[in-house]
Amino acid sequence: MIAFPFCKINLGLSVLSKRADGFHAIETCFYPVPWTDILEIIPSDEFSFTASGIPIDGDGSNNLCVRAYHLLQREFNLGPVKIHLHKIIPMGAGLGGGSADAAFTLKLLSQLFELKLTIDQLKYYASQLGSDCSFFLENKPQVGEGKGDELSDVVIDLKNKFLVIVKPDIHVSTQEAYAGVNPKSPTIKVREVVEAYPLPKWRDHLINDFEESVFEKYPAIKKIKEALYKEGAVYSSMSGSGSSVFGIFEKPVELKSSFPRSAYWSGLL
Repeated sequence: MIAFPFCKINLGLSVLSKRADGFHAIETCFYPVPWTDILEIIPSDEFSFTASGIPIDGDGSNNLCVRAYHLLQREFNLGPVKIHLHKIIPMGAGLGGGSADAAFTLKLLSQLFELKLTIDQLKYYASQLGSDCSFFLENKPQVGEGKGDELSDVVIDLKNKFLVIVKPDIHVSTQEAYAGVNPKSPTIKVREVVEAYPLPKWRDHLINDFEESVFEKYPAIKKIKEALYKEGAVYSSMSGSGSSVFGIFEKPVELKSSFPRSAYWSGLL
């Protein structure tokens, strides 16, 4: 069985408070993007995990696909499988590629072993693998609250908008990004902006709280955002805790600006 785990961008991200469990309470709008990895899972005589494409750090034993398999195997006594992941979505980019791979592993295993897990059951297991894993179980925009795992539908449509994502050769760890943020309540909620404000007004009202400290430490990331606006983006932002930056355009563009990048994607939403 083969699937294509997609990535996401964050439309706004408010860090609201530090929780008692050590995590942060946030509000963000996850939007699916058809930049995908390739995931194959087939029955086998023994369990194995292999990968190609973008090199993945470590020996693979702690990969989220492997953790997803063992999570279900402990509960349902699954037979052995061969998992192969062709990695295309850049890592450390704020695009959720690893979480997507984990969520799609859960879905494929449910299908392969006829577990007939419901979306709610899949979300239960996904939440044990990562705060944003549950989002990738359904291909639709959603507002994430709590740790990002409390999902609700949102009325937003960016179909036929042109999206550009630029990933510089910079890694920003999630821990590092959170260390630079002072949690606070926003003047306008993310949901209100994306549902009620026209796209051109997002520039002034849809904020990613990670940008201020990340841009200060890594000015090259800020320059990418500035370049995307210069090229005519209606809205541009860093995604998640970075380091990728995206721009939303009204029509397809060929960027003239030059900036260092390790990965790049463009296409219609």
